[in-house]
Amino acid sequence: MTTPATTPTSAPATGSATRLRNGELRAMVARVLADDPGTGMTPRVVAAKLGGRSSGAVGNALKVLAECGAAEVVSAAPLTYRATATTAVVAAAAITPAPVPTPRPPRAKSSATTAVPGPAAPTPKPAATTVVTGPVTRPNGLTYHPRLLSGMPDVTALHRLREAGVAALLYGPPGTGKTSVVEAAFPDLLTVQGDGDTTVADFVGEYTQTDDGRYVFVHGPLVRAMRAGVPLFIDDATLIPPTVLAVVYPAMDGRRQIVVKANGGEVVDAADGFYVVAGHNPGVHGAILSDALSSRFSAQIHVSTDYDLAANLKIDKRAVKVARNLATRQAKGEIGWAPQLRELIAFQKIAGVLGAEAAAGNLVGIAPEEDRTTVASAVRDAFGTTVKPLALGTRI
Repeated sequence: MTTPATTPTSAPATGSATRLRNGELRAMVARVLADDPGTGMTPRVVAAKLGGRSSGAVGNALKVLAECGAAEVVSAAPLTYRATATTAVVAAAAITPAPVPTPRPPRAKSSATTAVPGPAAPTPKPAATTVVTGPVTRPNGLTYHPRLLSGMPDVTALHRLREAGVAALLYGPPGTGKTSVVEAAFPDLLTVQGDGDTTVADFVGEYTQTDDGRYVFVHGPLVRAMRAGVPLFIDDATLIPPTVLAVVYPAMDGRRQIVVKANGGEVVDAADGFYVVAGHNPGVHGAILSDALSSRFSAQIHVSTDYDLAANLKIDKRAVKVARNLATRQAKGEIGWAPQLRELIAFQKIAGVLGAEAAAGNLVGIAPEEDRTTVASAVRDAFGTTVKPLALGTRI
């Protein structure tokens, strides 16, 4: 067996004047930690190994790495960090070429007389996958903290599935972050929000009357995504009637083409980069994962709440404890509901306005009636007091 040549244990020296792209310094810092995983290092030591970079900038990078689990603090005085199991994933980005930005489809110009946008023009195939090295900003401005999926950040994994043409179905309880990870991975996506009333027209489009009395065909998100070569996210896909959802299948298979019967048999071909990802809430009434749907989504990824992230977001430890307790009981089949990250974030906001006891009472109040007694008991154990659901009292 041939032994590969060893590489230096420190990152290549780079002058402090070298301009780095976004996230590159974090990847370089992670490389230094990953090359010597058992050793704790101060920001000053890491900065020296990087050829004299600013220890302040390196310290900030180490702090971000620790917040996303790619480093850990081993000493507070002096502040010392060392590698974790995920540091090497982030470090891999240090040798990844700078990404080529993916052109966005041109935004259709509005018209005061018709207000009908035309289909977006095709765009080139998306750029090669880059390794995500920290929190990602979603289109709504909120920050998404990536989680590991098969040894890599979930955002990176979705990028690679897209490049391979493997449709992904994300499933799990409401509020666990399915939409968040999809939006973080694909900021240019188009979305169809599914429910029992979703129709074929919601996907492909329909005729609409303009201000001057004419009828024109306005293309839907499926057609626009296919022509622009951008991802289509079908949220709550299993709430959509199977006969309606079937309109997407020809675009997903080898044909990559659909026929819009409502517009005179118009043929639409999918441009490079078009990709379909969907969300599924198994516990929601009416959600049906049909064989046809399941077979189209080859990658099916379970999404659960990251309670460690809830703790890192400074959410009241007692609320996190309640959620963990109930999640364990839910996994055992003892109850059917447990607070997810969405509910914990809401808890923190309510606590900031009305106080922790009111927020705890709200946790009890939002629980399904059949689980409310168990939830109230868990809240009482964690908070040390009996609380009741939020309710109006006597007249002031």
